[in-house]
Amino acid sequence: MSEDLSAILQEQVARALTDATDVATLRALETGAFPQAAWDALEPLGLALALVPEEAGGAGLSLEDAAGLFLLLGQHAAPLPLAEGMGAALLLAAAGLPVPEGVLTFAAAGEAVPWGRHAAHVVLVDGGRVSLHPAGIATPGENIGREPRDALAPGPALEEGALPARFGAEARGLTALIRSAQMAGALQAALALAVDYANTRVQFGRPIGRFQAIQQQLALFAAEAAAASVAARSAARAADRRGLADAGFEIGCAKITAGEAAGTCAAIAHQVFAAIGVTEEHALHHLTRRLWSWREEGGTERFWAQRIGAAAQARGGAALWPDITARDEEFLI
Repeated sequence: MSEDLSAILQEQVARALTDATDVATLRALETGAFPQAAWDALEPLGLALALVPEEAGGAGLSLEDAAGLFLLLGQHAAPLPLAEGMGAALLLAAAGLPVPEGVLTFAAAGEAVPWGRHAAHVVLVDGGRVSLHPAGIATPGENIGREPRDALAPGPALEEGALPARFGAEARGLTALIRSAQMAGALQAALALAVDYANTRVQFGRPIGRFQAIQQQLALFAAEAAAASVAARSAARAADRRGLADAGFEIGCAKITAGEAAGTCAAIAHQVFAAIGVTEEHALHHLTRRLWSWREEGGTERFWAQRIGAAAQARGGAALWPDITARDEEFLI
């Protein structure tokens, strides 16, 4: 997709999310309600098939284009299962399987299913095999962000197929890529809230944003948020070039960068806001609780650091510098 078309699509999604979601939507979601108004606003944009190739009836978006959409979802605290549906459709299309209508999600076999109770179908990934199931019976669960993370007893497989080698044998890489981008978006939104509050909250006769200590913390916040955004987009670009399986280095770096930023920046945001940031009516805690939750999904920082380190050791010391500085088709993980 051209840069102009990508920008237009992101503008449409941003407008729809702004119009259809707010703190009340997130509060209702956390009580178990499905955000139907937001879904109805976004569904006509055709994003369910955004990552499906054009020859299979989709829009043929690249993962780099999709990363911009995942960032937008993160900025709005991911109020609906759009990213999960896009990922599930990508997996089905890659295996040559049809994409059903309705709410769709994906997970590794045996793991908690994001939005499982609200899904019509679930895509399960197991050892390079992908299967499409009716969602079946859900045992409700949730993460720290109070997002649905349910145990499913899915119905029998409706379709089954094999993923190409470029997708790898697990759903973790795709989940990590999505969560990295969403975390980057949530960090941007939390930063905007913190800066606005620091410029309006008056203490000792002046806005707290004029105090050097606050400025330094917000500068650190901005740097961490920017790094997370760059890392997520870089990982998506690498996945487009080489496939999810061979973009493990970049995806791992993005997840580590976003995860570490989440810990640092959530703390700064709550320090700036003090107690008001955790009140039920405030938007901040909806973002920070998701940041803490998304750190765990798709592999923690420790998981990806161990994987990257093991691959570097296996390739030997002579390959370390090229691996870091000249990532291309010759230097794969």
